[in-house]
Amino acid sequence: MSDFKDQIAYLCKRRTGLSDANIVRITEMAESFEMSAEQDDGLIDVLSCVENEAIVVYPNRSDTGNSLYERSIVSKNALRKNEYGVLHSIIDQLEDAVLIFDKNGFVKLKNIKADAYYRRLGYLEDIQGLHYDNLSLDQTTFSGVMKKFYSSPSSRLVKDVKIASYYYQVKKIFIAQRDYRVGVIIHDVTEIKEKEAQIISKSVAIREVHHRVKNNLQTVASLLRIQERQSESPEAKRYLNESISRVLAIASTHELLSREIESHVDLLGVLQLIAANLQRCFEDCKNIHIDITVEQSICLDSDRTVAIALIVNELLQNSCEHAFEDGMDGMITVNAQMEGDLVTMKVVDNGNGFSTSDGSYKSFGLSIVNSYVQDKLKGKLVITSSGDGTTVTFAFKK
Repeated sequence: MSDFKDQIAYLCKRRTGLSDANIVRITEMAESFEMSAEQDDGLIDVLSCVENEAIVVYPNRSDTGNSLYERSIVSKNALRKNEYGVLHSIIDQLEDAVLIFDKNGFVKLKNIKADAYYRRLGYLEDIQGLHYDNLSLDQTTFSGVMKKFYSSPSSRLVKDVKIASYYYQVKKIFIAQRDYRVGVIIHDVTEIKEKEAQIISKSVAIREVHHRVKNNLQTVASLLRIQERQSESPEAKRYLNESISRVLAIASTHELLSREIESHVDLLGVLQLIAANLQRCFEDCKNIHIDITVEQSICLDSDRTVAIALIVNELLQNSCEHAFEDGMDGMITVNAQMEGDLVTMKVVDNGNGFSTSDGSYKSFGLSIVNSYVQDKLKGKLVITSSGDGTTVTFAFKK
């Protein structure tokens, strides 16, 4: 025991500026290390006479045979890059498992998470010193990984794996320091994958709901259509057709929502379906061309898309019924544009126009339009009309 004390005293007197009293305290500390059966490496570093340098005056190597040091490091300079204790402390705080393999493919360094992960996978004994091939989660071999790294040292190999009910992302990096060669980082993505599966399941369920709502609305429209065909009153037929058109406008949105993965709807697709339904339902629309343009950047949620569908349906229906004389060819354009965070929509026809002071301006259809623009879209409605046609503009924030 006195040998290591003499060695410590010799090194401290020769290469440090410690007083005799401090040297005695260092040797006492080393003696306490010797008396305890340490499971891990322990070092005593002392600042040397050279600025910003320290020397190792005492090493206590692990009794378990898992020492990080292959040979004695007494009297060696304690360099930051060789401070394994610091490295151990850092990687033990990580949430991911970290394994570092030496040039022969054996585990040289691991953290607490690595122990936990492999214990969960059925490795009951300590994985320190095990070979890469026995620990590989993605069926790769050490020789195969090294071959890839030698051909491209800067590459990073990443692979997702599933083992039992667990999902992991395995990253491998090349290390060219000392006798280290491969670092493996294992990230547990099980919770993320489970949440993704839940989102997909909910998305499928929501799409199925939209599909059923669309079917039910189409059933209602079919019943109204039967009633319209059996009715002998022209006025009743007109009101029933208007109701059919409104129901189908809502159904169009749900039809597209049933096909979409996300809750945002293709507004252009909805408006095109509405135009097609109108021309199928109303004889007045047969000779009228409806042109629709929607800026690609416009992406709206389902609630506002339903509101816009009803608004545009009413405006198109109103133009078809009132703007053009029987059999008259006509043109209606629907345009949607984005300016900053403001969406502006215009419905323009080249029909006869009307006076905004007469009763037609306060029709039920336009009351729906005004109500939906203000209440559903929190927007503003402007109607201008002359002998050259009518323009309806409404704007709202995206």
